[in-house]
This record gives sequence, structure tokens and C-alpha cells, in this order.
Amino acid sequence: MLRNLTANLILNEKIETTDAKAKELRRVAERLITKARRLGAVAYTPQKDLSAADKARRLAAARMIAAYIPRFGVRTSADAEPSKVDLVEKVLIELAKRYSTRPGGYTRIVKFGPRRGDNAPISLIELVARRPARPRSRRRRAARRRQRRAALPRRRPPPSRRTPRRWSESGAYGARMDGDGELRITR
Repeated sequence: MLRNLTANLILNEKIETTDAKAKELRRVAERLITKARRLGAVAYTPQKDLSAADKARRLAAARMIAAYIPRFGVRTSADAEPSKVDLVEKVLIELAKRYSTRPGGYTRIVKFGPRRGDNAPISLIELVARRPARPRSRRRRAARRRQRRAALPRRRPPPSRRTPRRWSESGAYGARMDGDGELRITR
């Protein structure tokens, strides 16, 4: 079961499954990607440009990956006919190159909630984006926040914070008692 889930994750780059399966699948899929990534540039260099020792290392890694997942997967899309994808080559070439600078954490699990039929917790497991996020310093983040706020148009404060307008300023008619006790109508 995990072999097929891993193959589907590599083929489609995201699948929907239960939480327990997703957590176990993360462990398996990340180990396969790490095997390919540890080869370094050998994993995604064309075969003709490799030395004999590098070809042997790549072949050994490909056989270890192929021992766990099926060699080919079939991708079906709505607009085209099914296409055959070499999963082992995808791990070695595409994923090893994509995650060459990433030290780990190639998958992300997003929890959806319970499944309707049997109330099993459902999650989406996907391969993460191509580039890892760059950590930014606090000072830099604060400067960017100030720039964004300065670029935004000034908003009118909510009614509770607005200064109350006097009747005479609003243009409405009002009444007030004069110092003599007389009622005066004001505008």
C-alpha cells in the first residue's frame, strides 16, 4: 500500500489520504528523495557525461529506488490521453535537482478534517515548492511592512474613533438652552 501511495505522490506531487497514512508516507517518500539527493550532481547529470564510478553510483541508487516503487506510472489528464512516466528517473533527475539545496522536509501535510462517510481524518500530502523561503531579519521585515503601509491609501478611522462633530458644523438644526434660559435654534 505504501509503495503505491509513494508512487502516486511522486507522479502527481500531491495526494489526498488519511492522516495516519500521510504521516507514514512522508517518512518513506523523504527517504527515497534523500537517496537521490545524496548523489549530488551525479543524479541529474546526463549519463554520457558521467565517469564509470559515477555511473555505478547512480545505477545503485536507481536500483534501490526501483526496489521500492514501480518503475513506471501512468498520468491521466482531462485534455490528453494517458502518458507513461518513469518514476525512478523523475526522482533521480527532477526531484533530486529541485531539492539539491534543501536539507530535508520535502513534503507538506495539510489537514482537511473528517471524511464524510466514516469520519476518518483526511489530509493532503504534497511535495513542497521549488525554492525554500529565505529567512529575513526582523529589521528587514519591519522596513518592508512600513513601505507597504505607506503605499496604501489612508483609511478613514472607524466611527468610534472619529472626533464628534458639533451640530453647528454638520449643517443640521439643533436646539440648545441659552444662558438666559431661552431656547435657541441653531444651525
